[in-house]
Amino acid sequence: MATFTPKDLKTAKLHSYLLSAVAPRPIAFASTIDTDGNPNLSPFSFFNVFSANPPILIFSPARRVRNNTIKHTLENAQATKEVVINVVNYDIVQQMSLSSTEYGDGVNEFEKAGLTMLKSDVVKPFRVAESPVQLECKVNEIVALGTEGGAGNLVICEVVKLHIDDAVLDDKGSIDQVKLDLVSRAGGSYYSRAKSGFFEIPKPLSTLGIGVDALPEAIRNSTILTGNDLGVLANVETLPSKNEAYTKTHNLEQLTTEEKHTKAHDLLSFGNLEDAWNVLLS
Repeated sequence: MATFTPKDLKTAKLHSYLLSAVAPRPIAFASTIDTDGNPNLSPFSFFNVFSANPPILIFSPARRVRNNTIKHTLENAQATKEVVINVVNYDIVQQMSLSSTEYGDGVNEFEKAGLTMLKSDVVKPFRVAESPVQLECKVNEIVALGTEGGAGNLVICEVVKLHIDDAVLDDKGSIDQVKLDLVSRAGGSYYSRAKSGFFEIPKPLSTLGIGVDALPEAIRNSTILTGNDLGVLANVETLPSKNEAYTKTHNLEQLTTEEKHTKAHDLLSFGNLEDAWNVLLS
């Protein structure tokens, strides 16, 4: 058995071991707002519920290992003392992953991920309309666990209002876990779906995906392509160019827009992003 003392490992390696060993973990899709009113949205898997009376959730935005900086979510929570924690189900997992891209200050991750901002009732940060459970919270306390890269910051939140989609409730008014279809985080690029176990999602591009807001309007507003499809399509560095040779070889000239979108959806279900783009741009 391999045995390690934490102080003898580089932080990145220790981080990798811990995340792979302590899994799966629930995901806090945290919506915050800065003092100028700019929204921010980011997922965190150092997260859980710790009390029902009072209703307390804790998530932890860690200091970045590479340069020891902190994330916008933590800055906003410190400044405004408010956050909305949205749960992540399978229907929005690709968009959630895209939102984890480290876009610059002031960039709206709701728009980049193609998610809908929904006004909260009690707090200022917006809810994610597509999330089946949204928890409006006041921040009671933030506990810094260290000052070096990789150190967590426990954001202790008290739930002040819950919103639950009727579609995930059973006939007794309880949440049906199968209908909820939650997704959890594991090590590396692995996730786990409550219904069927582990699957992989490639990490967002370090060079920044273009975002759902930069997709052509016909694709962005498709009635066939899902939110997950859009999240995958938007995780490219630049919008691809039309491939005339592919169009002719695959006889795509006569397909309707709906037929192209259906074909692209099927290709994306098999992880074939390049051909999906070739079909959509044909």
